[in-house]
Amino acid sequence: MWQGSGKFFIQLASVLLCAFEVAATARRLVVSPTTTFDVRSYGACADGITDNSQAFLGAWNAACSSSGDVMLFIPAGTYFLNPVKFTGPCSNVNTLTFYLKGKLKASTDLRLYDKGDEWIQFGHVKGLTLTGGGTFDGHGSAAWAYNQCPTKKYCHILPVSVKFMSLNDTIVYGIKSVNPKFFHFAVLGCQNFRASKMYMKAPEDSPNTDGIHITRSSGVVIHDSIIKTGDDCVSIGQNTTNVFISEITCGPGHGISIGSLGKYPDEGDVRDILIRDCYMSNTTNGVRIKTWQNSPSSSSVTNITYENIQMSNVGNPIIIDQTYCPDNLCDRDDRKVPSRVSISDVRYKAINGTSASPVAVTLNCSPGIPCQNINLENIQLNYVGGEPSTAFCAFARTRFSGPMLPLPCN
Repeated sequence: MWQGSGKFFIQLASVLLCAFEVAATARRLVVSPTTTFDVRSYGACADGITDNSQAFLGAWNAACSSSGDVMLFIPAGTYFLNPVKFTGPCSNVNTLTFYLKGKLKASTDLRLYDKGDEWIQFGHVKGLTLTGGGTFDGHGSAAWAYNQCPTKKYCHILPVSVKFMSLNDTIVYGIKSVNPKFFHFAVLGCQNFRASKMYMKAPEDSPNTDGIHITRSSGVVIHDSIIKTGDDCVSIGQNTTNVFISEITCGPGHGISIGSLGKYPDEGDVRDILIRDCYMSNTTNGVRIKTWQNSPSSSSVTNITYENIQMSNVGNPIIIDQTYCPDNLCDRDDRKVPSRVSISDVRYKAINGTSASPVAVTLNCSPGIPCQNINLENIQLNYVGGEPSTAFCAFARTRFSGPMLPLPCN
């Protein structure tokens, strides 16, 4: 049953990607919408010093209250911007293109951010396109020293650079993000979100600078992008379904992760995820599923496929970690209680390359709810140290087929 549903999901993902490319091309060809709103007409100044948040909001509000197909245009130049929320609904607008040609520069004054939430938010809009080849510069280096999350389990979160919240039918194309204070992009509560041709960069040691974090969303496609950052290139959080990730070049960073999950009560399930045709280089992990011990409630991860992933000097190329606890943030009681996140129907196919660690495959599942139906097919991972790579399995019901390096574990 699972193999049939897996094939159907792969076919569906291919159809979704094709539809995304057609829709994105069609939208990008609309170079002359009915009405264009230039932020300079609302007082914006590209001197890199003047706060342009009110000018940008003025242009947004005018565009949002207009009708038909509209464009908000940010020309070349550097625009300083305090925290700002571009929100709808835009009741009479069919499509709204946020055409960013210039660079947006974030404030470094953390007192201006509402509870460390985000720098820029796009919220409650249908038919948004973010494009233009411009850059979001989060100026995160001034804030990373204040990040408590590496040392505190429940920490004060620094601002995300761009949050997409409760959007429908969104396209992000050809956008750059550099040096966020926290995540580059967060996709929260969105339906039918398509992003491609993105470039994201932050130093390898910058804390919690995930490239794209997806949570409580469905119908998400992330395609053909380059992500070099200090944490997960892509991370998939709770209550997320129907995600297709392809042609991502990742590294440095922590790989592509599902999780972490099981940290908070009443988390939703994660299912129907396809990750394929990606390249990872010098990352601390490859493809990872991570869940906390002592989960406050039950949830599940099911129908996950990783296919045609190339690894180069990657630590932990394939890893399921159900004892996730970074930097020893769990107390002794936490470690005694197994994770209550169930993992099943996971397929790894054609994962090839080199491992920076001698243990190339780690399936460390929950003793309370062992992993079910973990399938590995055509795996070739050579340890860079010269000795044969090995695999470690605990509480995992596995099936191996085709050529296997490392050799299968029980």
